[in-house]
Amino acid sequence: MFLRFIGLSFLVPGVVSPSLPRAWAVPAGYGDFVAGILAIIATTALANAAAWAIGAVWIFNVWGAADLLFALYNGARIRLEPGSLGAGFYIITAIVPPLLVSHALIFGVLIRAGP
Repeated sequence: MFLRFIGLSFLVPGVVSPSLPRAWAVPAGYGDFVAGILAIIATTALANAAAWAIGAVWIFNVWGAADLLFALYNGARIRLEPGSLGAGFYIITAIVPPLLVSHALIFGVLIRAGP
């Protein structure tokens, strides 16, 4: 849930290189921020057994997975240089793969649970 806020560091000068294209950093950073907010909403709804909890999880999971896949696509499209990520390189290499796996697992649970 809280790992998604780390993506905001793509917007922090000094953490990333000034050469990091804003066309990549802004959607990646704010997309992660929105995913983090949606994760908190979904987790709170599940913890409180709200009637709309499963819908919130679907919204979070679709947004979160799409955000990660768009960042990968957008990085390839604009030919993102790895050196421009600065310390943010560790987000891409150490955090994104487990996030992709967790989104796939959540989709599996949601689909198996059915309507």
